[in-house]
Amino acid sequence: MVPPIRPRRSVLYMPGSNARVIEKAKTLPADALILDLEDAVAPDAKAAARDQVCAAVREGRFGYRELAVRINGLETPWGLDDIEAVIEAAPDAILIPKVFSGQMVIAADKLLKDAGAAAATRLWAMIETPLAIMHAEEIASMATATRLECFVMGTNDLAKELLCAQTPERLPLLASLNWTLLAGRAYGLSVIDGVFNGIGDEAGFAASCRQGAAFGFDGKTLIHPTQIAPCNDAFSPPPEEVTWGRQIIAAFDEPENANKGVLKIDGKMVERLHAEAARRTVALADAIAARE
Repeated sequence: MVPPIRPRRSVLYMPGSNARVIEKAKTLPADALILDLEDAVAPDAKAAARDQVCAAVREGRFGYRELAVRINGLETPWGLDDIEAVIEAAPDAILIPKVFSGQMVIAADKLLKDAGAAAATRLWAMIETPLAIMHAEEIASMATATRLECFVMGTNDLAKELLCAQTPERLPLLASLNWTLLAGRAYGLSVIDGVFNGIGDEAGFAASCRQGAAFGFDGKTLIHPTQIAPCNDAFSPPPEEVTWGRQIIAAFDEPENANKGVLKIDGKMVERLHAEAARRTVALADAIAARE
């Protein structure tokens, strides 16, 4: 039985200091929203943005959209105030920036517990530094004992730290992307790809989405609403794949096939592991259909 799947194809950053765009987000077809108190907010606007974001989260009306708040780093002057206020507002997740060790996840998890955070509030971690990549397996392993549920790639920060070019093919980042995916999948985490900076470059964005989907990312972080629709398309299972998946599931669910490891379906040899993958594909397609 496949556990319930929450689509995270399109994850849109929204500046916490802009009330108009936060209100607009309630009508956008993004699967998830990250209300940002960190990079998108100037230092002198941090406190006001925090109040505004928490008020918006408490008010709700975001529908099916998963709601995460990216706080400032816990080592900054704003981080602890952010986490205390955001915990009270109770979003779906709190996104911790610049995570580079498992101990940082444990510390954030303890802050949530000590402050009485709702059990449903999860932790997401930004993976955006060389240390984070090197310690990705250690960080991911914290999912077994904490609220950690999702990795979010911070490719702009990572490229800056690596002193590498951001080429269309992202060759300098491939090792980091793949290693983070390996670590995340080993511990059952969702893993979200980083942003594409060229808002007007539709072809480049589409190629980046296709690449991310091929890698195995659950979805992609976005910086503009125009990126939502093509991103949703790229990270949705193709209809023919869903149809084939249902066929595989039906065949393995036949009573006479209960103990078989391999079946011949439409002239193709299909293993039971393909049935497991098909169940996830179909569950994702059904979850997407339910909201659309």
